[in-house]
Amino acid sequence: MVKPFVPQLVYIEPRALEYPLGKELKNKFEKMNIEIRETTSHNQVRNLPGDNDFQKYRVAKSTLVVGIRKTLKFDTSKPSAEYAIPFATGCMGHCHYCYLQTTMGSKPYIRTYVNVDEIFDSAEQYMKERAPEETRFEASCTSDIVGVDHLTHTLKHAIEYFGKSDHGRLRFVTKFAHVDHLLDAEHKGRTRFRFSLNADYVIKYLEPGTSRLDERIEAAAKVAEAGYPLGFIIAPIYLYEDWKEGYRILFEKLEDKLPAYATKDLTFELIQHRFTQPAKRTIQKNYPMTKLEMDEEKRQYKWGRYGIGKYVYKKDEQQDMKDTLGGYIEKHFPEATLEYFT
Repeated sequence: MVKPFVPQLVYIEPRALEYPLGKELKNKFEKMNIEIRETTSHNQVRNLPGDNDFQKYRVAKSTLVVGIRKTLKFDTSKPSAEYAIPFATGCMGHCHYCYLQTTMGSKPYIRTYVNVDEIFDSAEQYMKERAPEETRFEASCTSDIVGVDHLTHTLKHAIEYFGKSDHGRLRFVTKFAHVDHLLDAEHKGRTRFRFSLNADYVIKYLEPGTSRLDERIEAAAKVAEAGYPLGFIIAPIYLYEDWKEGYRILFEKLEDKLPAYATKDLTFELIQHRFTQPAKRTIQKNYPMTKLEMDEEKRQYKWGRYGIGKYVYKKDEQQDMKDTLGGYIEKHFPEATLEYFT
């Protein structure tokens, strides 16, 4: 079982100590005897321990920077929500295919932001602009927020904040099973708690450092019992030799473990594996022994934003994926909603 994340090294920006959460985290990490360093800004985090890039990358993935979120303008987050709400950046998992490897470049450490009330104030403005329509906020665009929340409780705070909101809803997704501290949050049904699931093969070979499939499903059952609206992202859908069997077993396990009442308001999101040229270079550098298939000849090119296109599966393979997984959803969870396939 993957243990809850504990950083090896913590950096604290001086301004973070002007906020109650900043002080609380400093005290917590001192009591845990974790090395704490000061940094003027996360951009100044340098000289991480390690003899080479490979070692430094792994140290960075277990380093936490406690700081301030300076940009309070939210990015859009289609198709899952109207906006991304930024509570943290970076992830302690080692998923080989993860797009954060390129967006975070040479700084893959985890950052948590302590000016939470300022982030909520910004969310409030976005909600006012769209009222009386509801505004959905996605809390896991740039991190696996659950993976760090047992230390910060920022997400728990947010769940309760949106529980009291008239026009806001919260969404996030996780690959971690460390959810117990979130079960008693007063969510009022306004937060959709989603788990990223995959076939055992994909989790075993391509998602090191994350909770196993059975642990995630067990955590999902607890979340359902706590009354949260529940969802699953099957991503990335990956065509390995025995993929249809692997995904069939996933859905069978899910149906077997989820309480029946949780299946009434259940959502699925299906996302195929894709990669960009810069991502491929980074992945091969960080995970030189990866089993991840990234052969451009076997894919089709799809134009993307900012001029960086991506390689996706060919059209007939995409249709096969959609039909196969859509069929499993229809069979095991006929009342569920398939939100999108991309």
